[in-house]
Parts: sequence; structure tokens; C-alpha cells
Amino acid sequence: MPLSKNTLALATYGVFILLVLAAPLYFDVFWLNRFSKFLVFGMLGIAMALCWGYAGILNLGQGLFFGLGAYAIAMSMKLASPTSLAQGSDKPIPDFMLWNAEPGAPIDLCCITNGSFLWIPFKTQFFGVVMSIVVPTVVAFLIGSIIFRKRISGVFISIITLAIVLLVRLLVVEAQPFTNGFNGLTDLGYLTVFGHEFDPYFVSTYYLIAISLITVLLATRSLVSTRSGLILQAIRDDDRRARFLGFDVPAYQIFFFCVSAAIAGYAGMLYVVAAEFASPTFMDLAFSIAMVVWAAVGGRNSLLGACIGAILINMIEATVSETPQLVEAWKVVMGLAFVLAVLFLPRGIAGLVSRLGDLLVRKPSPTGQQVDAGETAPARAN
Repeated sequence: MPLSKNTLALATYGVFILLVLAAPLYFDVFWLNRFSKFLVFGMLGIAMALCWGYAGILNLGQGLFFGLGAYAIAMSMKLASPTSLAQGSDKPIPDFMLWNAEPGAPIDLCCITNGSFLWIPFKTQFFGVVMSIVVPTVVAFLIGSIIFRKRISGVFISIITLAIVLLVRLLVVEAQPFTNGFNGLTDLGYLTVFGHEFDPYFVSTYYLIAISLITVLLATRSLVSTRSGLILQAIRDDDRRARFLGFDVPAYQIFFFCVSAAIAGYAGMLYVVAAEFASPTFMDLAFSIAMVVWAAVGGRNSLLGACIGAILINMIEATVSETPQLVEAWKVVMGLAFVLAVLFLPRGIAGLVSRLGDLLVRKPSPTGQQVDAGETAPARAN
């Protein structure tokens, strides 16, 4: 019995999931922690494929949502570290607020000036976890409502999202008394759930990230297979025709834009859990563009392809950058690899695998010709 494309796709997903779950058997503690960060980048690849590949929205500001999610949980983890609290105050205040205050100023006055009251709710880590998803989603909803209701499209969306992420990064850096500026948030405590601390080098932390990635991957695959997902792809291909058919095009675009932002925010939260810091570099232009490259190399029209592309690229970068012979030229090597991938694999790794899969699912027709298993032989004339 010939294989079908759907069977091959499910098998590919199954192999990927098994490899991710089996990683602790092959990696030491250091590489397991590093690989968990790569899995977080895989979630960003999924978010970019959903937004760009399926919705046709090239968002160059995805780092904004990643950074917001990262800072939200980092604020809670900062307050969970006893060595990070300001001494001499009965309020949950991070130490840098006093470092950045004027010499001799009263503690309470420094706290009011620096907006420490906004930190107080983050003393509860559950609040920080929720805000890691809610804040990026709300920001995406506000941005999306303006962009898509105004029928802005194409490169203008890229320019707007690019400008917004650079603006927010500037605000984070300038608000040094509140965010610690360029230094970011460091010396964090552990994420604690029901009394269990997720140390970045524990296997439990790896599985928290791995299961999150698998859940996001399967959930987004199910989402794009729904009626809403099919309508979204129709909007991507021809939004005017979709409007003519009576669909609320901005509503679908806003919804999937928010879903992509929520995934990026959740990824930012998990990255902080694994890396133990939050930095304004998360909102750098280069990082947002890197996400686009991951999706392009992996295959922007494939959720799994973009995910694998992000993981592979970061693994290769980590390996090449630490090779003594390539320390000075590893960025050139990676740049050439990206250019070659775009030139010879326009549909990314997923497109190459899909073509190989087409060869496996071909079956002979009654006339002796080869046709795809998903196709039928032409009907004979009566």
C-alpha cells in the first residue's frame, strides 16, 4: 500500500518529537541547557511561520513580543532572588533602583520616582507568567488593530513593526531606573511551580521547554488546519477576493497576529528561565531579522520546517563560532550558507523534504504512468 503525504507528515512530526524528548540521553548538562535555548528559538520559528508563511504578514518586530515576555517573567524572577532585593526597604524592590538613585535620597522617594509600585504585582510569579503572554498579546492586538483596520499591507507592515520594536528598545534602555537600561535584568531567582524550582541545568527545565515546544507545534498545526486557518491562507493569497466573499479580513489577520505574538512572548519567558537574564538586545533589529532567516531557511510555509530551521541554524552557529579555525570568519560562513539556501532552496528545507516525499508517494497509474498518490488518473471518455 503506497504511503500518503499525510502519513509521511505525521511520521516526520513523530520522529522530531521523539528526538526532542530523547535529547537528555545524548547531551551533557551544559549542552542540554544550550539545546533548550535552541528549542526556544524553534518556537520563534513557528511563530514566524504562522505570521509570515500562513498569514502573509512579514513582521520585522517579532523581537518586541519576545522581549516583552522575557521582561515580564524576569521581573518576577528578579524579586524571587534574595540577593537582588534592595536592602533597607520593606517593599519588593530590585537592587538597581537604589544604585541608579541620587546619593542620599530617601529610599521611599527613590521607589516612587523609579516606579517600583509597578514591580509589586510581579512578586507573585504566577502574575509574571500570565503577563509574559498577556502583555505581548495585548500589544499585538493594539498594533494589529491599527494596521489591519487601516488596510495597511505589504512592506509597510514590515516598516511599521520595525520602527515600533526599535522605539520600545530605546524606551527600555532610557528607562534605566526602572529597567536597569543596557544591563538588563540579571541575578535572577528560579521559576518555582508548586514548590519545584526549575534550575536551568535540571532535566525538568529541559522537559518544560521541550513539552512547551511540542504543544505549541501541535496546537498551531491544528489551528492552521481549521476553517479559520484555511480562510487565513485564502486572505494571504488574495485578500480582495476574501473581502468580496464576505470575510472579515482584518479580524482574521489580527487574531493570528496575536497568536504569533503570544507564542513569541511565551518563548521569551522560557528563554529567561533557561538563560537567567533579560536584555534589551532581545529587541535588537538583528535578532528580529534572524527569526525571518530561520523561517526562510527552514521553510516559511511549514511550521515544522521553520522550527527545525531555527534549531539547526543556531546549533550550527554555536558550533562554527567556537571552532578555532573559524572564530574570525564564522559570520561570513553563515551568511554564505544563508544566501545559498535562499538561492537553491527557495522553499527552504521543508520544500526539499516535500519534494523527496513526492517521490516516495508516487504510484503507478492504470496506464503505466506515474501520478501522485493524492491525484487521480484522468477520466476516460465514454
